[in-house]
Amino acid sequence: AQFSLVEAAEPINIPYQDELPSREAQLSALRNTPEFDVLIVGGGATGCGCALDAVTRNLKTALVEREDFSSGTSSRSTKLIHGGVRYLQKAIMKLDYEQYLMVKEALHERSNLLKIAPHLSGPLPIMLPVYKWWQLPYYWAGIKMYDLVSGSQCLKSSYILDKSKALELFPMLKKDQLVAAIVYYDGQHNDARMNLAIALTAARYGAATANYTEVMRILKKTDPETGKEREFDVRAKCVINATGPFTDSLRKMDDQNIPNICQPSAGVHIVMPGYYSPDKMGLLDPATSDGRVIFFLPWEKMTIAGTTDTPTEVTPHPVPKEEDITFILSEVRNYLSPDVEVRRGDVLAAWSGIRPLVTDPNSKDTQSICRNHILDVSESGMVTIAGGKWTTYRAMAEETIDAVIKANGLKAGPSRTVGLVLEGAKEWTPTTYIRLVQDYDKAFDVAKMAKVTGKRWPIVGKRLVSEFPYIECEVQYAVKEYACTAIDVIARRTRLGFLNVQAADEALPKIVEIMGKELKWSEQKKREELQAAKQFLYYEMGYKTRSEQLTNTSEISLSPADVDRYKKRFHKFDTQKKGFITIVDVQHVLESISVQIDENTLHEILNEVDLNKNGQVELNEFLQLMSAIQKGYVSGSRLAILMKIAEESLDQREPVSVDRSGGGV
Repeated sequence: AQFSLVEAAEPINIPYQDELPSREAQLSALRNTPEFDVLIVGGGATGCGCALDAVTRNLKTALVEREDFSSGTSSRSTKLIHGGVRYLQKAIMKLDYEQYLMVKEALHERSNLLKIAPHLSGPLPIMLPVYKWWQLPYYWAGIKMYDLVSGSQCLKSSYILDKSKALELFPMLKKDQLVAAIVYYDGQHNDARMNLAIALTAARYGAATANYTEVMRILKKTDPETGKEREFDVRAKCVINATGPFTDSLRKMDDQNIPNICQPSAGVHIVMPGYYSPDKMGLLDPATSDGRVIFFLPWEKMTIAGTTDTPTEVTPHPVPKEEDITFILSEVRNYLSPDVEVRRGDVLAAWSGIRPLVTDPNSKDTQSICRNHILDVSESGMVTIAGGKWTTYRAMAEETIDAVIKANGLKAGPSRTVGLVLEGAKEWTPTTYIRLVQDYDKAFDVAKMAKVTGKRWPIVGKRLVSEFPYIECEVQYAVKEYACTAIDVIARRTRLGFLNVQAADEALPKIVEIMGKELKWSEQKKREELQAAKQFLYYEMGYKTRSEQLTNTSEISLSPADVDRYKKRFHKFDTQKKGFITIVDVQHVLESISVQIDENTLHEILNEVDLNKNGQVELNEFLQLMSAIQKGYVSGSRLAILMKIAEESLDQREPVSVDRSGGGV
């Protein structure tokens, strides 16, 4: 791809070239700096972008975030870095020049983001299936216009595929009535890690940034010349409100009488196994049953499907609803081949992100929702930046800091963030992984902390869970990146919680143990962290809706032969015919086949199936589980897999009877 980017005009001073400042040093800077030029509230993409823009203009910069960097909307996106194909369509159909300019800006920002963080992003081809001949020229014209508006920053030219080629590239597509497909390119990234890279880059350039630091109130003092109250934090000339969905709560700290500008909308995404989509090809359905656009994208070796768009209440902990998950699954079924059984049990994780859609406070029509972001300077001087989208975070930050400089008469030059590489991108190349494979197993700094495993592969770095590449020393490294809780590690330093809730749940005890050593947690604190992280997975990452599938589909619809087969399997464990099995029963069988699983893990495995929570799994509960698995409501049940493996091992060891061997010895 071609990039028309400007490198930073002159070298910028980097106070922390070698090592990031510690969290304690950051908090100390917040407490002890006599006065900052700007204090940014909110550690999402926009807030961290503002911090990086301000600090690289040599403004004394501070940023505070109530929870973790990217803990809200910025970690729960569709993971696309895009110009907005749909917005361009509207711009052409309605001759809307403002919409056209918005797309053009987003395409420039897309190009810049792929350049400054190649280690966290890359181009992704996206297929648009066409099922009616008349749609082909219509869609083709729109997509070609998208390429045209990209200009020299076009990632790769779009192209048309005939039916057979489309099915070759995306074999799970529904064949009936498919006439052709169009492929265009957008960017994709690891959103939470990208957000963190922006925050860490700002910290490296000298911004005092602190997660888990909440703004309790805004202090004001009277300007002696005008008699007006001027708003700022204890030691800052100006406060920037970049709190996303919480924009209005901070605005109302300033002035209780102002109207709300944020109209929150919930976007739910689900994660399914990687085999649902090709490794390097996404899919866009522009015409779902209710007019919403559905994306179906490969991400981190899994498949993301989404998104919904429904009005919601603002909450720091949004929960995905079962009806939204069901809607996405039904839409996915519409364009996948009938051969592909899209099962509810294949939803490995689900999350809800709150889009902070906004209405312009200065607009006469208060009902109109802004398609773009808005910038508002209150009477007391607080600058609010709201709305927008991930792709344009840098442009929004530049515009915000320009407004801050103007409103406060600060001395600073123009923005220097176009072409400014982010944390981790320096010296990265597409072949870096070869050196890592040859020398270590993951990124160099992390790998140096890894211990020798004693195994043939991987030589260094013990995995947190076997199916995912995350290794134990990444938890230690996460603490250096300001991770304070186990949730920070499973959700945002690694993405395990977003990829597979069950795997994340399995990794938690080890994560808590490592963090406990690093951060000197008491036993009580470790228990609290484990519980909080389990709650996060249960409610916010879709474990609750996943586990409820077993309870809600509790009728048993198995053939008599299947019932007989599963009863025999159950009685391999329930040898005394009690009608239920306990941890002791399972341990006894596992010992007999030389398999070792620790007691806590076994307790969790049985607890997933123990519907009445009496500490044992009854025969009826086991048959319900097997019935739900057959119907596709449940997949990946650890107990079902364990019992099947144990049964096979036991059957292999049983002596062959004399009559079956033909009477011979």
